[in-house]
Amino acid sequence: MPAKITEVVVKDIRFPTSLEAHGSDAMHTDPDYSCAYVIIHTDSTDALEGHGPTFTIGRGTEVVVAAVEAMTFHLIGQDVQAIFDDFGGFWRKFVADSQLRWLGPEKGVVHLATAAIMNALWDLWAKREKKPLWKLLVDMDPEKLVACVDFTYISDCITREEALAILKKNSDTKHERESFLKENGFPAYTTSVGWLGYSDERIQKKCQDALKDGWTMFKMKVGANLEDDIRRAKIIRQEIGYENALMMDCNQRWGVHEAIEWMKPLAEFKPKWIEEPTSPDDVLGHAAIAKALNPLGIGVATGEHCHNRVMFKQFLQSGAMQYCQIDSCRIGGVNEILGVLLMAKKCQVPVCPHAGGVLLCELVQHLIMFHYVCISASLDNSVCEYVDHLREHFVYPVEMKGPNYLPPTKPGYSTELKPGSIEDHLYPNGRVWEELRKEGKI
Repeated sequence: MPAKITEVVVKDIRFPTSLEAHGSDAMHTDPDYSCAYVIIHTDSTDALEGHGPTFTIGRGTEVVVAAVEAMTFHLIGQDVQAIFDDFGGFWRKFVADSQLRWLGPEKGVVHLATAAIMNALWDLWAKREKKPLWKLLVDMDPEKLVACVDFTYISDCITREEALAILKKNSDTKHERESFLKENGFPAYTTSVGWLGYSDERIQKKCQDALKDGWTMFKMKVGANLEDDIRRAKIIRQEIGYENALMMDCNQRWGVHEAIEWMKPLAEFKPKWIEEPTSPDDVLGHAAIAKALNPLGIGVATGEHCHNRVMFKQFLQSGAMQYCQIDSCRIGGVNEILGVLLMAKKCQVPVCPHAGGVLLCELVQHLIMFHYVCISASLDNSVCEYVDHLREHFVYPVEMKGPNYLPPTKPGYSTELKPGSIEDHLYPNGRVWEELRKEGKI
Protein backbone atom coordinates (compact mmCIF):
# COMPACT_ATOMS: atom_id res chain seq x y z
CA MET A 1 0.00 0.00 0.00
CA PRO A 2 1.57 3.36 -1.02
CA ALA A 3 2.48 5.56 1.92
CA LYS A 4 4.65 8.55 2.68
CA ILE A 5 5.93 9.67 6.08
CA THR A 6 3.98 12.75 7.14
CA GLU A 7 5.13 13.31 10.72
CA VAL A 8 7.69 12.10 13.24
CA VAL A 9 6.79 12.67 16.89
CA VAL A 10 9.25 12.11 19.75
CA LYS A 11 8.31 12.03 23.44
CA ASP A 12 10.32 12.14 26.67
CA ILE A 13 8.93 9.28 28.77
CA ARG A 14 10.30 8.46 32.21
CA PHE A 15 9.38 5.89 34.84
CA PRO A 16 10.36 6.65 38.48
CA THR A 17 12.10 3.31 39.10
CA SER A 18 14.68 4.95 41.38
CA LEU A 19 12.05 5.15 44.14
CA GLU A 20 12.40 1.38 44.72
CA ALA A 21 16.01 0.95 43.53
CA HIS A 22 14.94 -1.03 40.46
CA GLY A 23 17.84 -1.10 38.02
CA SER A 24 20.41 0.14 40.51
CA ASP A 25 24.05 -0.80 40.01
CA ALA A 26 27.52 0.29 41.05
CA MET A 27 27.64 3.19 38.59
CA HIS A 28 23.99 4.09 38.21
CA THR A 29 22.60 4.23 41.73
CA ASP A 30 19.29 6.00 41.06
CA PRO A 31 18.06 5.21 37.53
CA ASP A 32 14.66 6.38 36.38
CA TYR A 33 14.23 4.03 33.46
CA SER A 34 13.17 6.13 30.51
CA CYS A 35 13.15 6.47 26.74
CA ALA A 36 13.09 8.90 23.89
CA TYR A 37 10.03 7.46 22.17
CA VAL A 38 9.50 7.95 18.43
CA ILE A 39 6.18 7.60 16.60
CA ILE A 40 6.24 7.67 12.79
CA HIS A 41 3.00 8.66 11.05
CA THR A 42 2.18 8.10 7.38
CA ASP A 43 -0.64 9.02 5.00
CA SER A 44 -1.55 5.37 4.52
CA THR A 45 -5.25 4.53 4.80
CA ASP A 46 -4.47 1.67 7.20
CA ALA A 47 -3.38 4.23 9.86
CA LEU A 48 -0.39 2.11 10.87
CA GLU A 49 2.29 3.81 12.97
CA GLY A 50 5.88 2.88 13.71
CA HIS A 51 6.87 3.04 17.38
CA GLY A 52 10.50 2.99 18.48
CA PRO A 53 12.29 3.76 21.75
CA THR A 54 15.88 4.36 22.67
CA PHE A 55 16.72 3.61 26.26
CA THR A 56 17.82 6.24 28.80
CA ILE A 57 17.81 6.43 32.60
CA GLY A 58 16.36 9.85 33.37
CA ARG A 59 18.29 13.10 33.08
CA GLY A 60 19.53 13.62 29.54
CA THR A 61 16.55 12.07 27.81
CA GLU A 62 15.70 15.56 26.59
CA VAL A 63 19.07 15.67 24.82
CA VAL A 64 18.26 12.50 22.87
CA VAL A 65 14.83 13.92 22.05
CA ALA A 66 16.52 17.00 20.60
CA ALA A 67 18.82 14.79 18.51
CA VAL A 68 15.84 12.89 17.10
CA GLU A 69 14.15 16.17 16.23
CA ALA A 70 17.30 17.30 14.41
CA MET A 71 17.18 14.15 12.25
CA THR A 72 13.51 13.99 11.29
CA PHE A 73 13.94 16.04 8.11
CA HIS A 74 15.52 12.93 6.57
CA LEU A 75 12.16 11.15 6.95
CA ILE A 76 9.40 13.62 6.13
CA GLY A 77 7.97 13.00 2.69
CA GLN A 78 9.88 9.76 2.16
CA ASP A 79 8.11 6.87 0.46
CA VAL A 80 7.92 4.09 3.05
CA GLN A 81 8.27 1.20 0.62
CA ALA A 82 11.25 2.86 -1.07
CA ILE A 83 13.01 2.91 2.32
CA PHE A 84 12.35 -0.77 2.89
CA ASP A 85 13.33 -1.73 -0.66
CA ASP A 86 16.82 -0.30 -0.01
CA PHE A 87 17.02 -0.21 3.77
CA GLY A 88 20.78 -0.69 3.79
CA GLY A 89 21.26 2.27 1.47
CA PHE A 90 18.83 4.40 3.46
CA TRP A 91 20.63 3.53 6.73
CA ARG A 92 24.00 4.48 5.25
CA LYS A 93 22.68 7.80 3.96
CA PHE A 94 21.00 8.50 7.30
CA VAL A 95 24.07 7.96 9.49
CA ALA A 96 26.37 9.62 6.96
CA ASP A 97 24.67 13.02 7.16
CA SER A 98 27.59 15.30 6.37
CA GLN A 99 26.95 17.61 9.32
CA LEU A 100 25.19 15.56 12.00
CA ARG A 101 27.78 12.78 11.79
CA TRP A 102 30.30 15.25 13.27
CA LEU A 103 28.51 14.79 16.60
CA GLY A 104 29.33 11.06 16.52
CA PRO A 105 30.20 9.71 14.14
CA GLU A 106 27.89 6.73 14.68
CA LYS A 107 28.10 6.87 18.45
CA GLY A 108 26.81 8.72 21.47
CA VAL A 109 23.59 10.72 21.53
CA VAL A 110 23.21 10.87 17.74
CA HIS A 111 23.42 7.08 17.52
CA LEU A 112 20.91 6.66 20.36
CA ALA A 113 18.58 8.88 18.36
CA THR A 114 19.31 6.84 15.23
CA ALA A 115 18.34 3.67 17.11
CA ALA A 116 14.97 5.12 18.13
CA ILE A 117 14.16 6.15 14.57
CA MET A 118 15.31 2.86 13.05
CA ASN A 119 13.43 0.86 15.68
CA ALA A 120 10.27 2.76 14.71
CA LEU A 121 10.85 2.09 11.01
CA TRP A 122 11.34 -1.64 11.58
CA ASP A 123 8.20 -1.70 13.71
CA LEU A 124 6.31 -0.02 10.86
CA TRP A 125 7.69 -2.45 8.27
CA ALA A 126 6.73 -5.50 10.31
CA LYS A 127 3.23 -4.12 10.90
CA ARG A 128 2.80 -3.48 7.16
CA GLU A 129 3.79 -7.08 6.49
CA LYS A 130 1.46 -8.26 9.29
CA LYS A 131 4.29 -10.17 10.97
CA PRO A 132 6.21 -9.93 14.24
CA LEU A 133 9.65 -8.52 13.50
CA TRP A 134 11.52 -11.79 14.12
CA LYS A 135 9.28 -13.54 11.59
CA LEU A 136 9.74 -10.74 9.06
CA LEU A 137 13.51 -11.27 9.33
CA VAL A 138 13.29 -15.06 9.29
CA ASP A 139 11.15 -15.07 6.15
CA MET A 140 13.41 -12.73 4.18
CA ASP A 141 15.59 -14.11 1.43
CA PRO A 142 19.24 -14.16 2.56
CA GLU A 143 20.10 -11.69 -0.20
CA LYS A 144 17.54 -9.17 1.04
CA LEU A 145 18.69 -9.59 4.65
CA VAL A 146 22.31 -8.99 3.75
CA ALA A 147 21.27 -5.97 1.70
CA CYS A 148 20.01 -4.37 4.94
CA VAL A 149 23.53 -4.46 6.43
CA ASP A 150 26.12 -1.72 6.02
CA PHE A 151 29.51 -3.44 5.68
CA THR A 152 31.43 -0.15 5.79
CA TYR A 153 34.36 -0.53 8.24
CA ILE A 154 33.67 -4.23 8.98
CA SER A 155 34.47 -5.98 5.69
CA ASP A 156 37.91 -6.87 7.09
CA CYS A 157 36.04 -9.03 9.62
CA ILE A 158 33.16 -10.29 7.50
CA THR A 159 32.35 -9.74 3.85
CA ARG A 160 28.96 -9.58 2.20
CA GLU A 161 29.68 -12.96 0.60
CA GLU A 162 30.61 -14.56 3.94
CA ALA A 163 27.46 -13.19 5.56
CA LEU A 164 25.36 -14.58 2.73
CA ALA A 165 27.01 -17.99 3.11
CA ILE A 166 26.20 -18.08 6.85
CA LEU A 167 22.54 -17.35 6.21
CA LYS A 168 22.23 -19.82 3.35
CA LYS A 169 23.92 -22.60 5.32
CA ASN A 170 21.11 -22.73 7.86
CA SER A 171 18.17 -21.87 5.61
CA ASP A 172 17.10 -25.45 4.91
CA THR A 173 16.58 -26.29 8.59
CA LYS A 174 15.23 -23.01 9.96
CA HIS A 175 11.64 -24.30 10.07
CA GLU A 176 12.72 -26.93 12.62
CA ARG A 177 14.09 -24.22 14.90
CA GLU A 178 10.97 -22.10 14.47
CA SER A 179 8.88 -25.05 15.64
CA PHE A 180 11.20 -25.59 18.60
CA LEU A 181 10.88 -21.95 19.69
CA LYS A 182 7.11 -21.96 19.42
CA GLU A 183 6.97 -25.04 21.62
CA ASN A 184 9.77 -24.38 24.11
CA GLY A 185 10.83 -20.74 23.90
CA PHE A 186 14.34 -19.33 24.22
CA PRO A 187 16.27 -19.57 27.53
CA ALA A 188 16.60 -16.43 29.64
CA TYR A 189 18.31 -15.31 32.83
CA THR A 190 16.84 -12.95 35.41
CA THR A 191 18.53 -9.81 36.68
CA SER A 192 15.64 -8.86 38.93
CA VAL A 193 17.05 -10.74 41.94
CA GLY A 194 20.31 -8.82 42.19
CA TRP A 195 19.95 -5.05 41.87
CA LEU A 196 22.59 -3.37 43.98
CA GLY A 197 20.13 -1.24 45.96
CA TYR A 198 18.15 -4.24 47.23
CA SER A 199 18.41 -5.35 50.86
CA ASP A 200 19.76 -8.81 51.69
CA GLU A 201 16.28 -9.90 52.70
CA ARG A 202 14.82 -8.72 49.42
CA ILE A 203 17.51 -10.53 47.43
CA GLN A 204 16.83 -13.72 49.36
CA LYS A 205 13.07 -13.48 48.78
CA LYS A 206 13.57 -12.64 45.08
CA CYS A 207 15.75 -15.72 44.62
CA GLN A 208 13.23 -17.96 46.36
CA ASP A 209 10.39 -16.65 44.20
CA ALA A 210 12.44 -16.99 41.01
CA LEU A 211 13.31 -20.59 41.80
CA LYS A 212 9.63 -21.39 42.32
CA ASP A 213 8.97 -19.93 38.88
CA GLY A 214 11.55 -22.23 37.31
CA TRP A 215 14.51 -19.88 36.82
CA THR A 216 17.92 -21.51 36.57
CA MET A 217 20.13 -18.55 35.59
CA PHE A 218 20.60 -15.45 37.72
CA LYS A 219 22.58 -12.21 37.50
CA MET A 220 23.71 -9.92 40.31
CA LYS A 221 25.23 -6.45 40.32
CA VAL A 222 28.68 -6.01 41.90
CA GLY A 223 31.42 -3.42 42.12
CA ALA A 224 30.63 -0.92 44.87
CA ASN A 225 32.07 -2.77 47.88
CA LEU A 226 33.90 -6.11 47.78
CA GLU A 227 32.76 -7.27 51.22
CA ASP A 228 29.15 -6.53 50.27
CA ASP A 229 29.58 -8.38 46.99
CA ILE A 230 30.94 -11.46 48.76
CA ARG A 231 28.10 -11.39 51.28
CA ARG A 232 25.42 -10.95 48.61
CA ALA A 233 26.97 -13.66 46.41
CA LYS A 234 26.88 -16.05 49.38
CA ILE A 235 23.19 -15.29 49.91
CA ILE A 236 22.38 -15.92 46.27
CA ARG A 237 24.42 -19.13 46.07
CA GLN A 238 22.84 -20.38 49.30
CA GLU A 239 19.45 -19.91 47.72
CA ILE A 240 20.08 -21.07 44.14
CA GLY A 241 22.81 -23.66 44.77
CA TYR A 242 25.68 -24.41 42.42
CA GLU A 243 23.62 -26.41 39.96
CA ASN A 244 22.21 -23.12 38.68
CA ALA A 245 24.13 -20.41 36.81
CA LEU A 246 25.23 -17.10 38.30
CA MET A 247 26.49 -14.09 36.34
CA MET A 248 27.95 -10.82 37.65
CA ASP A 249 27.85 -7.27 36.29
CA CYS A 250 29.89 -4.32 37.55
CA ASN A 251 28.63 -1.76 34.99
CA GLN A 252 32.07 -0.32 34.12
CA ARG A 253 33.06 0.44 37.73
CA TRP A 254 36.66 -0.83 37.71
CA GLY A 255 40.03 -0.21 36.14
CA VAL A 256 41.70 -3.17 34.44
CA HIS A 257 43.89 -4.36 37.33
CA GLU A 258 41.14 -3.64 39.84
CA ALA A 259 38.73 -5.80 37.87
CA ILE A 260 41.13 -8.73 37.92
CA GLU A 261 41.89 -8.45 41.63
CA TRP A 262 38.24 -7.87 42.59
CA MET A 263 37.05 -10.93 40.72
CA LYS A 264 39.61 -13.34 42.20
CA PRO A 265 37.78 -13.73 45.56
CA LEU A 266 34.42 -13.74 43.75
CA ALA A 267 35.62 -16.69 41.64
CA GLU A 268 34.68 -18.84 44.65
CA PHE A 269 31.04 -18.37 43.62
CA LYS A 270 31.73 -19.62 40.09
CA PRO A 271 30.24 -16.80 38.03
CA LYS A 272 29.72 -17.62 34.36
CA TRP A 273 30.85 -14.13 33.37
CA ILE A 274 31.74 -10.69 34.59
CA GLU A 275 29.90 -8.08 32.56
CA GLU A 276 31.33 -4.68 31.60
CA PRO A 277 34.29 -4.98 34.00
CA THR A 278 35.86 -1.71 32.85
CA SER A 279 35.37 1.18 30.42
CA PRO A 280 33.14 0.00 27.54
CA ASP A 281 35.61 1.55 25.07
CA ASP A 282 38.69 -0.26 26.38
CA VAL A 283 39.14 -3.18 24.01
CA LEU A 284 42.67 -3.99 25.16
CA GLY A 285 41.63 -3.70 28.81
CA HIS A 286 38.85 -6.20 28.30
CA ALA A 287 41.30 -8.50 26.53
CA ALA A 288 43.69 -8.33 29.49
CA ILE A 289 40.88 -9.06 31.93
CA ALA A 290 39.71 -12.01 29.84
CA LYS A 291 43.24 -13.40 29.70
CA ALA A 292 43.51 -13.24 33.50
CA LEU A 293 40.03 -14.51 34.37
CA ASN A 294 39.37 -17.17 31.74
CA PRO A 295 41.66 -19.68 33.57
CA LEU A 296 39.38 -19.17 36.61
CA GLY A 297 36.39 -20.18 34.52
CA ILE A 298 35.08 -16.62 34.26
CA GLY A 299 34.23 -15.20 30.85
CA VAL A 300 33.97 -11.54 29.93
CA ALA A 301 30.65 -10.21 28.64
CA THR A 302 30.22 -6.75 27.18
CA GLY A 303 28.36 -4.76 24.57
CA GLU A 304 25.62 -2.88 26.43
CA HIS A 305 27.50 0.39 25.93
CA CYS A 306 29.43 -0.61 22.83
CA HIS A 307 29.01 2.28 20.39
CA ASN A 308 28.70 0.58 17.03
CA ARG A 309 29.62 -2.38 14.81
CA VAL A 310 33.23 -1.15 14.54
CA MET A 311 33.75 -1.46 18.29
CA PHE A 312 32.10 -4.88 18.29
CA LYS A 313 34.46 -5.91 15.48
CA GLN A 314 37.47 -5.08 17.63
CA PHE A 315 36.11 -6.84 20.72
CA LEU A 316 35.32 -9.95 18.68
CA GLN A 317 38.58 -10.08 16.73
CA SER A 318 40.79 -9.51 19.79
CA GLY A 319 39.22 -12.13 22.06
CA ALA A 320 38.18 -9.39 24.48
CA MET A 321 34.64 -10.72 24.84
CA GLN A 322 33.44 -14.27 25.38
CA TYR A 323 29.77 -13.22 25.38
CA CYS A 324 28.46 -10.67 22.88
CA GLN A 325 25.79 -8.50 24.49
CA ILE A 326 24.05 -6.36 21.92
CA ASP A 327 21.78 -3.62 23.21
CA SER A 328 19.04 -2.85 20.69
CA CYS A 329 18.95 0.83 21.64
CA ARG A 330 22.66 1.59 21.83
CA ILE A 331 23.78 0.86 18.27
CA GLY A 332 21.89 2.00 15.18
CA GLY A 333 18.91 -0.30 15.11
CA VAL A 334 18.32 -3.67 13.48
CA ASN A 335 20.42 -2.88 10.39
CA GLU A 336 23.59 -2.54 12.45
CA ILE A 337 22.62 -5.35 14.81
CA LEU A 338 22.44 -7.75 11.85
CA GLY A 339 26.08 -6.99 11.05
CA VAL A 340 27.17 -7.63 14.64
CA LEU A 341 25.24 -10.92 14.81
CA LEU A 342 26.95 -12.13 11.66
CA MET A 343 30.41 -11.10 12.88
CA ALA A 344 29.82 -12.89 16.19
CA LYS A 345 28.88 -16.04 14.32
CA LYS A 346 32.04 -15.93 12.23
CA CYS A 347 34.16 -15.31 15.35
CA GLN A 348 32.34 -18.14 17.20
CA VAL A 349 31.26 -15.94 20.11
CA PRO A 350 27.82 -16.67 21.63
CA VAL A 351 25.28 -13.86 21.49
CA CYS A 352 23.50 -12.97 24.73
CA PRO A 353 21.39 -9.87 24.02
CA HIS A 354 21.10 -7.28 26.74
CA ALA A 355 17.60 -6.14 27.64
CA GLY A 356 18.70 -2.58 28.35
CA GLY A 357 17.44 -2.53 31.90
CA VAL A 358 13.71 -2.83 32.49
CA LEU A 359 12.22 -1.47 29.26
CA LEU A 360 13.57 -3.45 26.36
CA CYS A 361 12.94 -7.17 26.81
CA GLU A 362 10.31 -6.68 24.11
CA LEU A 363 13.01 -5.76 21.59
CA VAL A 364 15.67 -8.33 22.36
CA GLN A 365 13.27 -11.25 22.06
CA HIS A 366 12.88 -10.59 18.34
CA LEU A 367 16.63 -10.40 17.80
CA ILE A 368 17.50 -13.61 19.63
CA MET A 369 14.69 -15.54 17.91
CA PHE A 370 16.00 -14.47 14.51
CA HIS A 371 19.61 -15.17 15.50
CA TYR A 372 18.84 -18.71 16.59
CA VAL A 373 16.67 -19.56 13.59
CA CYS A 374 18.81 -18.05 10.83
CA ILE A 375 22.38 -17.64 12.10
CA SER A 376 23.47 -19.70 15.08
CA ALA A 377 21.37 -22.89 14.72
CA SER A 378 22.44 -23.71 18.28
CA LEU A 379 21.46 -22.83 21.85
CA ASP A 380 24.92 -23.55 23.23
CA ASN A 381 25.92 -20.79 25.70
CA SER A 382 23.21 -18.47 24.32
CA VAL A 383 20.88 -16.85 26.82
CA CYS A 384 18.85 -13.66 26.83
CA GLU A 385 18.38 -11.20 29.72
CA TYR A 386 14.95 -10.76 31.29
CA VAL A 387 13.72 -8.31 33.89
CA ASP A 388 10.16 -8.30 35.17
CA HIS A 389 9.51 -4.58 35.71
CA LEU A 390 7.25 -2.26 33.65
CA ARG A 391 5.76 -5.02 31.51
CA GLU A 392 2.27 -3.64 32.19
CA HIS A 393 2.95 -0.54 30.09
CA PHE A 394 3.38 -2.37 26.77
CA VAL A 395 0.59 -3.08 24.30
CA TYR A 396 2.16 -6.47 23.55
CA PRO A 397 4.37 -7.41 26.50
CA VAL A 398 6.78 -10.33 26.56
CA GLU A 399 5.23 -13.74 26.97
CA MET A 400 7.20 -16.30 28.94
CA LYS A 401 6.98 -20.05 29.34
CA GLY A 402 8.68 -20.54 32.68
CA PRO A 403 12.15 -18.99 32.27
CA ASN A 404 11.95 -18.96 28.46
CA TYR A 405 10.96 -16.27 25.98
CA LEU A 406 8.14 -17.33 23.66
CA PRO A 407 8.18 -15.97 20.11
CA PRO A 408 6.01 -12.85 19.76
CA THR A 409 2.92 -13.37 17.62
CA LYS A 410 1.61 -9.83 17.09
CA PRO A 411 2.72 -7.73 14.09
CA GLY A 412 5.54 -5.29 14.75
CA TYR A 413 8.58 -4.96 17.01
CA SER A 414 6.64 -5.17 20.33
CA THR A 415 7.86 -1.62 21.04
CA GLU A 416 4.49 0.05 21.39
CA LEU A 417 3.59 1.55 24.77
CA LYS A 418 -0.01 1.98 25.88
CA PRO A 419 -1.36 5.48 25.20
CA GLY A 420 -2.29 5.92 28.87
CA SER A 421 1.19 4.95 30.02
CA ILE A 422 2.72 7.45 27.59
CA GLU A 423 0.56 10.30 28.82
CA ASP A 424 0.99 9.44 32.50
CA HIS A 425 4.78 9.27 32.27
CA LEU A 426 5.54 12.20 29.98
CA TYR A 427 8.29 14.27 31.52
CA PRO A 428 8.03 16.69 33.24
CA ASN A 429 4.25 17.23 33.25
CA GLY A 430 2.71 13.78 33.03
CA ARG A 431 0.29 12.74 35.77
CA VAL A 432 2.80 10.48 37.59
CA TRP A 433 5.46 13.18 37.75
CA GLU A 434 3.00 15.85 38.85
CA GLU A 435 1.81 13.63 41.71
CA LEU A 436 5.37 12.79 42.80
CA ARG A 437 6.17 16.49 42.81
CA LYS A 438 3.12 17.25 44.99
CA GLU A 439 4.10 14.46 47.39
CA GLY A 440 7.64 15.88 47.68
CA LYS A 441 9.25 12.67 46.40
CA ILE A 442 11.20 14.42 43.66
